[in-house]
Amino acid sequence: MDLPRSLKKLIDSFERLPGIGPKTAQRLTFYLLHVPQSHLDEFAENLEKLKEKTVLCSICFNVAESDPCTVCADRNREKSLVCVVEQPLDVLAIEKTGKYRGVYHVLHGAISPLNNIGPDELYIKDLLKRLNNRTVPIKEIILATNPNMEGEATAMYLVKQIKKKNKKIKITRLGQGLPTGADLEYADEITLSRALEGRKEY
Repeated sequence: MDLPRSLKKLIDSFERLPGIGPKTAQRLTFYLLHVPQSHLDEFAENLEKLKEKTVLCSICFNVAESDPCTVCADRNREKSLVCVVEQPLDVLAIEKTGKYRGVYHVLHGAISPLNNIGPDELYIKDLLKRLNNRTVPIKEIILATNPNMEGEATAMYLVKQIKKKNKKIKITRLGQGLPTGADLEYADEITLSRALEGRKEY
């Protein structure tokens, strides 16, 4: 039996999302078929506004509703302490701990030659530019990339580049508590708090 074209198209759209296979895409599509039209309209409106109502912060490159983002605009944050993460979801995970009062820099990925992602595809140059800010000199950079091959490769690359720019900046890596190969966004608040407190100098 051939499915109606509108169903096929929606299944295809869901399949393009990360972590969604053919079966899940079909289940989601048929679920939405039974949802009230008002819910579908709201869902469609939220999708439509996703890019319209969000911006990248010009300082840290986190996803926000305004530029600069609320963290960068907060005068109570310690601007000399910068935590470098791979994704915006990592910022959310660290913020949930309530233990970190510095600012962030979001790379939007990690160095991965197998996926054709090099340093130029990430916001690394922008991080290095931040080191030249004499108004708010950076004293410490916390490398909070994921504890996997790509995350480690990115951290090592960043250490080399940062030390070329400024040897006085303290560079630390999140401490023990994070399992190797895990993603930061999935870690619980206690594990992340311990990792922040137990960070080690590179």
